[in-house]
Amino acid sequence: MSKALKGFARREWGPLFTTVRTALVTKRWRAVPMTLAAVCLTALFQLVQNQDWGYQPVQDIGSVRAEDPLWLSLLRTPLSLFVPALDLPVWGALAQVLLVFGIAEICLGRWRTLGVAFLATLAGTLYARVGIALGPDNPFGLPATDAQVVDTGPSAAVVGLAVYVCWRYGARWTGALVVLSMVIEVVIKANLAGKEHIAAIAAVLALIAVQAWRERGQDGVEPRPGTRSWKPPIRS
Repeated sequence: MSKALKGFARREWGPLFTTVRTALVTKRWRAVPMTLAAVCLTALFQLVQNQDWGYQPVQDIGSVRAEDPLWLSLLRTPLSLFVPALDLPVWGALAQVLLVFGIAEICLGRWRTLGVAFLATLAGTLYARVGIALGPDNPFGLPATDAQVVDTGPSAAVVGLAVYVCWRYGARWTGALVVLSMVIEVVIKANLAGKEHIAAIAAVLALIAVQAWRERGQDGVEPRPGTRSWKPPIRS
């Protein structure tokens, strides 16, 4: 590996890697109790919804569609984070939750992780209603049939958390790559899930902009991760 590439890797992932490695070495699985609970809950929902007797109960408590009353969608949204899509391999969803939620829990704390995840999921849920209202002729719109499609499950939360952690720990190129990959996904296949991912990213970017503005207002300058004046965010 060249010296320039090593320098890039150190700047891009050094603070993030150090934080995660230290937590896992010192606490092991005790560093990510919320993540382990989320993985177990996602696996449980997958197991139950594939049973003849379990499909409808899971739909009733954790599946969100734009055709549902808004109050019902909002009530189901917290649990919808952990209901995996029926048409996708559950192992992919479990791996995403374990990796991204785990890193976020270590770097941000469990409550901030849940807050960002919920914001991203809620943005996707609300966008679906707006998109259907705009109609398929609008570039930001959706066909009316998407009102019957179940929302993204944990993927919107995963994307939102990835972007937020990358910003907080200075992995700007990695965060930009996540955003770019979601844009390419929509260009290739402009379905509900892809556009909800973009809505989730937009909501998280708005949160980042507000927090960056507040931090600059307090300190005058936003320190870069890895510099002497930067401190990782306090875990809550």
